[in-house]
Amino acid sequence: MVSTELRHRLFEAGFRAASASGANAWLAPVARGLGLILTFHRVDPEPPAAFAPNRLLSISPDFLDATLTELAGHGFEVVGLDAVPERLAAPGPKPFAVLTFDDGYRDNVAHAAPVLRRHGAPWTLFVTSDFADQRGRLWWVELERAVERLSRIRIAVGAGHLDLPARSPEEKARAFAALYRDLRAGPEDRLLDTIAALCREAGFAPGALAAELCLDWDGLRELARDPAVTFGAHTISHPMLAKHADGRAAREIAEGRTRLEAELGRPVRHLSYPVGDPGSAGAREFAIARELGFATALTTRPGHLFAAHAGHLHALPRVSVNGCHQSRAALRGLLSGVPFLAWNRGRRLNVA
Repeated sequence: MVSTELRHRLFEAGFRAASASGANAWLAPVARGLGLILTFHRVDPEPPAAFAPNRLLSISPDFLDATLTELAGHGFEVVGLDAVPERLAAPGPKPFAVLTFDDGYRDNVAHAAPVLRRHGAPWTLFVTSDFADQRGRLWWVELERAVERLSRIRIAVGAGHLDLPARSPEEKARAFAALYRDLRAGPEDRLLDTIAALCREAGFAPGALAAELCLDWDGLRELARDPAVTFGAHTISHPMLAKHADGRAAREIAEGRTRLEAELGRPVRHLSYPVGDPGSAGAREFAIARELGFATALTTRPGHLFAAHAGHLHALPRVSVNGCHQSRAALRGLLSGVPFLAWNRGRRLNVA
């Protein structure tokens, strides 16, 4: 099995090769489409530790600045998410880019907002209401913290168990990858219960990290004074919606928006599906978002936007700016759209 670290090195080598060969430039007219929606999570100036399995979700403020500079250099117009339906229905002379940030991290205000303000860029923050209540489960960070603190990981798996050493950064990385793979494949209740037990074993309470990492309602209300910021719904508790029954999925989407509108006094017209891959959001979730009247709803399925997406506004793809690939070559590849030709097997739409 190819290790995560080797896979990232291979991706980076591919980005550099495409950039050096000129493939990004000559295929871009076909691959770039009308524009793209970029996904960010955390923006943190601190370099990652030796064990940092979630580093793909964090970029530096300098790289955010480089991203905005690169967008301008490639002729993209940065627009707000409200503009997307019209730009898909009636394309403008320039490609467009939308900047979206998921979950509601404190560092988005401390480190991202000053960069965005300097560039005059509008942006969207998708908020999970339990995180703003300072009690939600950022389970992927909890898992990282628990593995970081423990020297051995033991969990039940069916009739057996996983028993993994976790002393060195390399052992911790392997243990995290094995746990993540096993838990993501099963029911979400099992994932949350298993990680909660690991948190307690590691000496901290499950649900404690939201207060450390995420904006509370007062912080969000202060941010709401900035007209450059659009707020979007990101459910109540950040579940993988497709793993839950119809009623739970609809309630998470609807009540997440209702709470956000009540707290911030702003209409909320956009949704981001938590996790957002095909195993977390599919046709049922797209229909719920459409029936609830959202203007757009965003997945994490990778890809640029084309005219045909005007008919699928509740299944829009995004391009993730990956903290493991903070290079100009990687950024140019993502903005060209070329990597997604292969990923999507030549399809412009991936909305099933």
